Amino acid sequence: MRSKAPLLLMEQMVMLLVFALAAALCLQAFVKSDGLSGDSEDRDRAVILCQNAAETIRWFGGDAVSGDAARALGYHYDNGVMYQEFDEDWEPVDSGVYRLETEERPTEVPGLASAYVRVKKARPGDGEPEVLFALETAWQKEAVRLG
Repeated sequence: MRSKAPLLLMEQMVMLLVFALAAALCLQAFVKSDGLSGDSEDRDRAVILCQNAAETIRWFGGDAVSGDAARALGYHYDNGVMYQEFDEDWEPVDSGVYRLETEERPTEVPGLASAYVRVKKARPGDGEPEVLFALETAWQKEAVRLG
């Protein structure tokens, strides 16, 4: 009568291989979900920053090129563009990973002004920055008489 030890050892090795494959798949899924979670957090912060900037611009009479809105937010203002850079932890810095910027957009409607607000994330190397979130806001500049 032959021993069943080699068969038992082979069964244990197959079970170990199946477990290792399942563990590798689970680990890969966790790493991917962590990356997606980080991207989602970045987008959430970008949305809040854009909304705050757009509302502040509208509060100060709308000019996206207004230094008043930039001063109220503690942002920089240069050549008609309000901007601020942020580091990895979303703290304001002079040169960072994220950049919020606004620019005034012309409209064809008399008395209506518009601004484009966006947050960009720098890519490693020389790649074009990725736009995390952007919105356009509009406001009435002056009363327009009809008729």
